[in-house]
Amino acid sequence: MIRGFGSDNFSGVLPEVFKALEEAAYGHQHSYEEDVYSEKAIQDFKNVFGENIRVFFVYNGTGANILSLSAFTHSYNAVICAETAHINVDECGAIEKQSGCKLLTVPTFDGKLTTGLIQNHMHGFGEQHHSQPKMISLTQCTELGTVYTPAELKEICDYAHAHRMYVHMDGARLSNAVAYLGCDPRDITSRVGIDVLSFGGTKNGMMFGEAVVFFNPEVAKEVQYIRKQLMQLHSKTRFIAAQFSAVLKHDLWLKTAGHANRMARMLANEAAKIPGIRITQEVQGNEVFAIIPRDKITKLQSECFFYIWDENASEVRWVCSFDTTESDIIEFVNLLRAEIC
Repeated sequence: MIRGFGSDNFSGVLPEVFKALEEAAYGHQHSYEEDVYSEKAIQDFKNVFGENIRVFFVYNGTGANILSLSAFTHSYNAVICAETAHINVDECGAIEKQSGCKLLTVPTFDGKLTTGLIQNHMHGFGEQHHSQPKMISLTQCTELGTVYTPAELKEICDYAHAHRMYVHMDGARLSNAVAYLGCDPRDITSRVGIDVLSFGGTKNGMMFGEAVVFFNPEVAKEVQYIRKQLMQLHSKTRFIAAQFSAVLKHDLWLKTAGHANRMARMLANEAAKIPGIRITQEVQGNEVFAIIPRDKITKLQSECFFYIWDENASEVRWVCSFDTTESDIIEFVNLLRAEIC
């Protein structure tokens, strides 16, 4: 069976991460983020995003998103997000259950919000019968694999702040966005006005663990208590921290993401040559969205697993990872050609 293209969560673990975990496994360290590994990893994050940040390590992406949003909101608030956002589609209502906030969703063509689309929910302020919009949540890369530019992000952040709102970035695939844009990570986070970032690790070669980065340290003063209540405080935090130090070292996180992006472009370019396949989104990150013949999907999935994205449209999603090889692409494209042509 060909290596699948189901998700970058399917991939293994970087050798550098294994080595970091092994080194952290010896001896005793203080628990609950009071160890030397956590101290080093936090400084590593500051080297990437600037000194004026607060970093909190958590287990997973859902926990990172809940912690990010809960720090800025009350249960009577609302969070505006794209209809396709992970917090809306794939987190089992966790945001609404844990924070009490209502999600106000926006249909998009490419997964990206704009101020014009956001305006549809900008009403009811001061009205006691209406959930009060407080945050805008953006996904970078989006759930459709597209990437916000710095100018697009700044426009949304300026708009939000003018209305006394905050902006959260779900950066589960931030590494892929930075690699695509070829920019300084701060150019699409702190410099454009993002208030809090869920920084992904698991989708880019780590075994487990994510980080929440606050660009407004004042807001983060009481976040440690929220994290504890959300059961996201890992007692042996050094095992998350050590992994982050490994992937941030020498820009490994960007090199692996860049490779995944290149593999996705290769897959899209080769698949597009096959009659009966249509690529539906510009490939900017490590995801490819394609419409393929409906009657071929089940057989293809049995040979090389991937997810159906939109069953009605016969649209599927293929995801490349840090360990996807050109041979994997060639073998899968040959399979597509054999089954579809």
